[in-house]
Amino acid sequence: MTALSYCDPPRNAFMERLGTKGALSLDRHIRIAIMTHQFPALTPEQKKALSGIAQRIVAPGKGILAADESVGTMGSRLQRIKVENTEENRRAFREILFSSDASINQSIGGVIFFHETLYQKDSSGKPFPDVIKDKGIVVGIKLDKGTAPLAGTNGETTIQGLDGLAERCAQYKKDGADFGKWRAVLKITDATPSTLAIQENANTLARYASICQQHGLVPIVEPEILPDGDHDLQRCQYVTEKVLAAVYKALNDHHVYLEGTLLKPNMVTAGHSCPKKYTPQEVAMATVTALHRTVPAAVPGICFLSGGQSEEEASLNLNAINQCPLPKPWKLTFSYGRALQASALAAWSGKPENKKATQEAFCKRAQINGLASKGQYVVSGKSDAAAKQSLFTASYTY
Repeated sequence: MTALSYCDPPRNAFMERLGTKGALSLDRHIRIAIMTHQFPALTPEQKKALSGIAQRIVAPGKGILAADESVGTMGSRLQRIKVENTEENRRAFREILFSSDASINQSIGGVIFFHETLYQKDSSGKPFPDVIKDKGIVVGIKLDKGTAPLAGTNGETTIQGLDGLAERCAQYKKDGADFGKWRAVLKITDATPSTLAIQENANTLARYASICQQHGLVPIVEPEILPDGDHDLQRCQYVTEKVLAAVYKALNDHHVYLEGTLLKPNMVTAGHSCPKKYTPQEVAMATVTALHRTVPAAVPGICFLSGGQSEEEASLNLNAINQCPLPKPWKLTFSYGRALQASALAAWSGKPENKKATQEAFCKRAQINGLASKGQYVVSGKSDAAAKQSLFTASYTY
């Protein structure tokens, strides 16, 4: 404060020239500027813990299994393989994934749970979080409560779940979770996303992230731009840059500790109905360019969602992203749900005797994506039909 003291002769003379009103105005702005640095949001110990968790999740070659599908969404997955949507069937499939050989921890650094799954157990009575943790994998939890209409917009939405979030974060931390996930949804049309939708979702993500960190959870920040529509690659890149710039402005405003966060964005891809098809290299250049322009280097990892791409397409695009020649100060990896489970679900088909084949399909896909996260995936040409099948769902929710 010495440099700002009224006793400083040059400053005193400057204040006299400003006059009383001007001096008061300047002093007010100085106090506001100082105020942002007077109230640290986290202790050094909290920061170290959050940073450590984030780094474990995105250690080299590792990504995230998003097993946080809601009851309804899991039901639609089971329906495709003609399996009834019961709690036991949902539990049984996830047990098969979670009980894969411990070597899966070479490719999977974190698993996102749905509330129901966090409190389920394997066949021996062992809680699922313990099954995952015993493999050295970090447990996460889905925290948002779905979309709600944003009045006065063209069908745009905001995300519910801030009410009671602090209490839920505290409880989930006690119950074994070390990171959270919150998905905001934006769409591309000629008139969207609107400024209101971008700002509202950015601020909601930032508030969620702040609450997570206060309770020891690393927040995964997920501003998903849906692939619905016929927009081209350039339009998606433009919108992605605008959305991510707003998100990081909001995170900064809310004093979120970036080293203790992860980003889960869409890859920059053309709309599902776009007549022009782009190569993985074109997707990679557009994606890394958008990230390079908007995401601070302090963020330890960027874990892409698959956005309805086939398993193989999601792996090829991730591989190309990691081979992109542009600077990449973050780990660029995956947080896949459909693109890690489609082949496994097809192999399982609800039959206990297919457990081994199911685990092999899951582990194979995880290993491929682990390689892709290092830019080391070499296509063998032997991908099965399930891996090449489009997983796109219009206006996807889960």
